[in-house]
Amino acid sequence: MRSEDREVQHDASMSAEQTRTHYSILNPALHSLGLVEYQPTWEAMKRFTDERTLETRDEIWLVQHPPTYTQGLAGLPEHLLNATEIPVVKIDRGGQITYHGPGQIVAYLLLDLRRWRLNVRELVSLMEQAVVDLLGEYGVAAKNRLDAPGVYVGNAKIASLGLKIKRGCCYHGLALNVDMNLDPYNSINPCGYSGLRVTQCVELGITASLNELQAELTQNLVHGLQQHYLKKAGV
Repeated sequence: MRSEDREVQHDASMSAEQTRTHYSILNPALHSLGLVEYQPTWEAMKRFTDERTLETRDEIWLVQHPPTYTQGLAGLPEHLLNATEIPVVKIDRGGQITYHGPGQIVAYLLLDLRRWRLNVRELVSLMEQAVVDLLGEYGVAAKNRLDAPGVYVGNAKIASLGLKIKRGCCYHGLALNVDMNLDPYNSINPCGYSGLRVTQCVELGITASLNELQAELTQNLVHGLQQHYLKKAGV
């Protein structure tokens, strides 16, 4: 997408103060944190959300994690099929068990949903569409599924989603498989679905680097948020 297409448009009748307010709201702070341990990152997300105020700027954190299984609030132990040396962290997002590891883009969205005029279903759809559009730019046809949140290429899952909502704000986000060791998925029912296949960008012929894909995914997320807000605001 051309950079000029991503610019936030505003009505000429808006005051200078309204314009500044819109631009402030529509530009979450972006932080690329590299390879970080899961537990302290999760704790930092919770702390950020607990301490934020009405004036706190929204943020998107881009990370990778060392090999880690995460088990959601509704997680059932039987979805861990085999005990491994990979730690299992029980966390506060929705959903079942999934895997994080190097070579996977994890985007954590720390947003005030009221500020963006978003409900949870709209945010899930927005995140899924950001991934679908990214893959489409590389000629890969992807889709979401109403019965199982995430993004799929054929019957194989390439991106997982999970959120926690607290006092109208969210944290956690999405994970996109780029170029990673997929073997740990064999020890779980991914997202609670027995026999669900997983795939990744490199297997689909996408040769762009993880950093390139991360930048493009972030652009898609921010653009989707901006367009949703402007539509709801009637700007």
